Amino acid sequence: ITVYQSYGPNGQYTFEFDGDEEFYVDLDKKETVWRIPEFGQLLYFDPQGGLQEIATAKYNLDLLIKETNSTPTTN
Repeated sequence: ITVYQSYGPNGQYTFEFDGDEEFYVDLDKKETVWRIPEFGQLLYFDPQGGLQEIATAKYNLDLLIKETNSTPTTN
């Protein structure tokens, strides 16, 4: 599972397998941080790929919001 969560200007991009976080991309440093360092020796993940996916997801979300004319509602 690949997850991106946004916290205003900050965010987090993580990759999980079988419920365990394998790595995340440090968005400030633009580098991959492995939860188990040995995985970093066996596998490779280009953080730019994750950053591109984030940009694409944000773009698509903005389009969807505009197409659905999303406005806040009051109770």
